[in-house]
Amino acid sequence: MTGASPRAWRIVVAEDDPDVHVLLELLLSSAGHRVEMVRDGASALAALTGPVETDLLILDVAMPGDLDGLDVTRAVRADSDHASLPILLLSARSQPADVQAGLAAGASGYVVKPFDADALLERVASLMAP
Repeated sequence: MTGASPRAWRIVVAEDDPDVHVLLELLLSSAGHRVEMVRDGASALAALTGPVETDLLILDVAMPGDLDGLDVTRAVRADSDHASLPILLLSARSQPADVQAGLAAGASGYVVKPFDADALLERVASLMAP
């Protein structure tokens, strides 16, 4: 697979679909990243407050609970400590208006499900490039 990084990035991934959850964890960890998987928006925000710096946040747009991926993106952008954190949204919602809403919320990128594994790793690498 392409897209492996020269160093292990800490990536927090919020994904509630069990199959996609496992796929993302396997894909990103096999590329050498340190991956913290959570299942909802509140847990994603909580993961950012820990002592270990997060390099990338990957969010499913539609998640259970009070915070979806767009809500989390807006909250991160409003937090001065994490405002510049790269955020990649994943969604089955593929209409141009959906993509625009994600980018308008502050996402750095938007990937439509189902996604190609190599293309996702390349997108991750491009978001982490200096």
